[in-house]
Amino acid sequence: MAQLPVGLDTPVVVDRRTLVGYDNYLAAQRAVDALSDAGFPVENTAIVGSDLRLEETVTGRMTNGRAALAGAGSGLVFGLVVGAFLGLFTSTTMSFIVLVLWAGLWGAVMGAAFGFINHFFTGGKRDFASRSAIVAGRYDVLVAASHLDHARAVLEGGHRPAAADTVVVEPPASAGVYDPATGRPAAQPYDQSVTPPVAQPYDQSVTPPATGAQDPSAPPVPQARRHDPAEDRPLTSEQRRH
Repeated sequence: MAQLPVGLDTPVVVDRRTLVGYDNYLAAQRAVDALSDAGFPVENTAIVGSDLRLEETVTGRMTNGRAALAGAGSGLVFGLVVGAFLGLFTSTTMSFIVLVLWAGLWGAVMGAAFGFINHFFTGGKRDFASRSAIVAGRYDVLVAASHLDHARAVLEGGHRPAAADTVVVEPPASAGVYDPATGRPAAQPYDQSVTPPVAQPYDQSVTPPATGAQDPSAPPVPQARRHDPAEDRPLTSEQRRH
């Protein structure tokens, strides 16, 4: 169960159940918006992302010149902001404009220098620009258990958002109380009333056939004749006469 601290010593336990799950955040947002349009108390809902992963999208190749150009742009903006702030204390409009322009110019120069030096000392180990974002593989719409039936009736009554690029991820059969530690529904207790099947004992009265037993109806197999070493001896004269 999720605990929301209201006071210093008084936590409020919220029993939240999974209403529906989607594979993208916009679909989950449309589902909550549909509940709001139907008059559902959306303060009892929450969008929880799970299966978090870091995605880094490469935007292009980075060279010393591009690094200097990007640094000049950032320095220009910073210089203009600083110049505008300092220009508030000037007495004339012309001095204000000159101060802002000079601050922007020096900011662009310093930004270009820092950008060039920063990329130059990387030694070509990162010659690309990118942006990072943490995204979730699943977005669950959670509703307080006391309002779950009402929310389901609203979505099943035609208010469920439909989009061609949206995949509805139905909650598993074991979905129950939301566990904030794991980001998933809490596991259900094991049902001890279900008895697993017991293995049958081995019947020793059945004797397997002996290995190598010969079929009585099969013809006899001739036995190999053993060689007698005495046969290799030469015959004597008496044996030759007989």
